[in-house]
Amino acid sequence: MLQKVNFAPGINKQITATAAESQWVDCDNVRFRYLFPEKIGGWKQLGADNVTGAARGLHQFTNSAGQKYSIIGTNRVLYAYSGGVFYDIHPIKTTTTLTNAFSTTNGSAIVTINFSGDHGIEAGDVILLDNFTAITNSDYAAANFDDIRFMVTTVPSSNTLTITMPSNESGSGATESGGIRVQHYYHIGPDVQAQGFGYGLGSWSGVEVGATSTTLASGINDSTTSITLNDASQFPSSGTNFIQIGTEEISYTAISGNSLSGVTRAVRNTTAASHSGGDTVTSSSNFVAWGEAASGDLIVDPGMWSLDNFGDKAICLIVDGECFEWNSSATDATSTRATIISGAPTASRHMLVSTPDRHLVFYGTETTIGTKSTQDNMFIRFSSVEDINDYTPTATNDAGTQRLADGSRIMGAIRGRDAIYVYTDTALFLMRFVGQPFTFAFVQAGTNCGLAGKNAVVEVDGAAYWLSENGFFKYSGALESLTCLVEDYVYDDINLDSGNQMINAGLNNLFGEIMWFYPTSSSSVVNRMVSYNYQDSSPQRPIWTVGTLARTAWQDSAVFGKPHALEYDADGVEGATSATYVQGNTDGVSTYYEHETGTDQIKAGVTTAITANILSGDFDITQRVARGSTVGAADLRGDGEYLMKIRRFVPDFISQTGDTRVTLNLRDFSNDAAASSSLGPFTITSSTSKVDTRARARAIALKIENTGTSQDWKLGTFRLDIQPDGRR
Repeated sequence: MLQKVNFAPGINKQITATAAESQWVDCDNVRFRYLFPEKIGGWKQLGADNVTGAARGLHQFTNSAGQKYSIIGTNRVLYAYSGGVFYDIHPIKTTTTLTNAFSTTNGSAIVTINFSGDHGIEAGDVILLDNFTAITNSDYAAANFDDIRFMVTTVPSSNTLTITMPSNESGSGATESGGIRVQHYYHIGPDVQAQGFGYGLGSWSGVEVGATSTTLASGINDSTTSITLNDASQFPSSGTNFIQIGTEEISYTAISGNSLSGVTRAVRNTTAASHSGGDTVTSSSNFVAWGEAASGDLIVDPGMWSLDNFGDKAICLIVDGECFEWNSSATDATSTRATIISGAPTASRHMLVSTPDRHLVFYGTETTIGTKSTQDNMFIRFSSVEDINDYTPTATNDAGTQRLADGSRIMGAIRGRDAIYVYTDTALFLMRFVGQPFTFAFVQAGTNCGLAGKNAVVEVDGAAYWLSENGFFKYSGALESLTCLVEDYVYDDINLDSGNQMINAGLNNLFGEIMWFYPTSSSSVVNRMVSYNYQDSSPQRPIWTVGTLARTAWQDSAVFGKPHALEYDADGVEGATSATYVQGNTDGVSTYYEHETGTDQIKAGVTTAITANILSGDFDITQRVARGSTVGAADLRGDGEYLMKIRRFVPDFISQTGDTRVTLNLRDFSNDAAASSSLGPFTITSSTSKVDTRARARAIALKIENTGTSQDWKLGTFRLDIQPDGRR
């Protein structure tokens, strides 16, 4: 006899598969729409190139001329995207013209660039070379340097750096050169977030700007206390100081020539190790993160951006660094670069433009503008209305400041319908424009509900949704804790120790979805997602899904009509002909996608299948046995006591493109491994009316999936021919 098999919408991972009868327990690349599961839409690459590094910020706007822009900030470069092209608009920190700059060695791809003084450049920073004139005793030519971006390989001393060429030097080795101009891009930060140790791996954002580095003159074992550097001239020499080699920190008290004395190995909770001659040695004496204690573990934040727009101007903040503006309406705008905002703070954790009043607001910023050492993680500063260059409160403007009290640091902020939601690591505050004399009023709206990462919140229809270290929350006039049926699955495996800043939330209003993309405990990059359907959910029936979609930045469809997002590939490489090419890039690349288009992934012109699947909990049979003389009297005997036999099933898809695969997973007891029925899996086409099978088990789970390109499906209600088949 055919029976309908109905399942509640959403995934439930809080109970066992056996307990989840009539529920779904797992999925990937699936959403629920009108309460039924379906495969998510496809995505295609935008632009012909990838962008350098890990994308950590994405903001879209339409300027007054109707031109649409995406501003993309990676951990190395700031881009403007328009009309299928990426434009490098990264601000330049310093420009230096050099002569006799190059040193090369036959058979090596390493080029040393010599400066006359301290260059302030770090390994991993991007530099742009141009105005090349000549190089002697080398087979490298102008085309190898002119108008090419390089990622700095090492910084042997404060007045030298090295870059890596795509091929080895075949000349005798350059000894002199004509001129070259070096344009140093503002430093942002590493591509991943990492757990540090001791005092930490960096100042302010976890990176010591202008950190001095050199190399070991010779190898040392794990107990050697005689350490000689190739160039110690720029290292501090008085008091107790520190160097880092690999993951080991070493202290010393004096320098004689290039030799360190008073050496103590394995300090700051690190482990002594052997190191080879030529290994990089970095001065770490000043590596103290703001607000961190003098001992214990800390987190080294990745390179991050806060992005917004002030009318036609893109406003771009390097997190814990400077803030820049880029005028999209300027003549030949895409050939210009972002420039620092005059008068603005130079170290802030977050930034946004308030509306409709149009103040530029900085969070976790400086108490003294322009003095980075005064950065206060709980301090807020806002500009005068309509003036992004005026931040000093006076009797004639409405610039101002405020310090929050609950928490140790401001994590992020987002505009809402009638307030700005400001999150610390422990609390939620509402920031509302009230006009003179106070400009903004601040009210605490929640405790023990802090934001897990600066981008882990979205706002839609007057409600904010965010991921905290204590669970998922909603605020729409009152604080609510969201019931989450995948909470343990997420929180047991999310990387909150060294990945919280990489968590980012995305809104897909086309389907009523909020997604959080996060790294798992074993990953240093985003590799999973969890989503919540805010349109169809109710407190009694919350609809959650999980999956492997990995995006480091996401924007909804408001500007371009479709959602846009970026995926990071730490091992990706750029083609030398790419417009975004950075020679020597070791940080990987990000690919920019348009979502909800087609059924597949299209990347670099290659189409690959998006495989989607959903798995039900186990369902069993309850034998109904007649008893007594009264007609219709019955007794329910044994929930799962009887084995059941399935002879056929009738597939039901609301819509289907291409083939879909159906598997009946069988097991007799809860701890048994599920196994497919012997005749399955079954390939279902749009013309399949029924499927005959021989399946026998105490419990059966249903799995729906697709495996090929051009396949799409939306599930209806299956019917199965189920009969009791004894007790063993």
